[in-house]
Amino acid sequence: MTAFRISPAVADAFPDTLIAVVTATGLNGREPWPQTAAAVEALERDLASGTWAPADDGDPRIEAWHTAYRSFGTNPRRIRPSVDALGRRMAKKGSLPRINPAVDSYNAVSVRHGLPAGAFDLDHVTGDVEIRHADGSETFTPLGEPDTVEHPKPGEIVYTDTTDVLTRHWNHRDAHRTRVTEDSTRVAFVLETLSAPRDGHLLTTAADELRDLLTEHSAERAVHYLSPAHPQVTL
Repeated sequence: MTAFRISPAVADAFPDTLIAVVTATGLNGREPWPQTAAAVEALERDLASGTWAPADDGDPRIEAWHTAYRSFGTNPRRIRPSVDALGRRMAKKGSLPRINPAVDSYNAVSVRHGLPAGAFDLDHVTGDVEIRHADGSETFTPLGEPDTVEHPKPGEIVYTDTTDVLTRHWNHRDAHRTRVTEDSTRVAFVLETLSAPRDGHLLTTAADELRDLLTEHSAERAVHYLSPAHPQVTL
């Protein structure tokens, strides 16, 4: 079993944080996921027609993350929150990247709702996962760069397990070790907001949409919520 928790210091600094952890076991990433493909294509059509656009720098959902990044010493114009970077890429290219069905699912939900999202292959997670401030001694190997080792800055907020950092700058970039591939069968997806009073309903809607995209391609699914009032869940 794996626990996800928010450290007391992060909870104190961001008291309106709400994180959905959507788990799926028995995941089959080697078969077609027609609902996910349709969701991605619908987003691209809406963008092309002008009926929808990704949240940009002026959107309060993005502004909240920029403010948070600055608070722990990260320049969000240079190192962007994941949903900001994904939305900007989509607005520029007119399409979402196709990675694999599970990743495409959370990307579509993320950009549709303007909420950062990520995922961890639980078979490659060691011990529990904590969202905390880095002390500068941790190591991080970025997604797609298995031979690179970085050291988060002291004070930077990270996801970490007992081995090393899983995500730098809270949600900027995931680690290579716990990346989700077509062969991942036990996955924890996360969706995040810093403004639960305003966007809590949006987050629960997004979590339900993601769970629905996973339903036909997994044996079991569950949705858990982390907040300063409930800072730990066991999967």
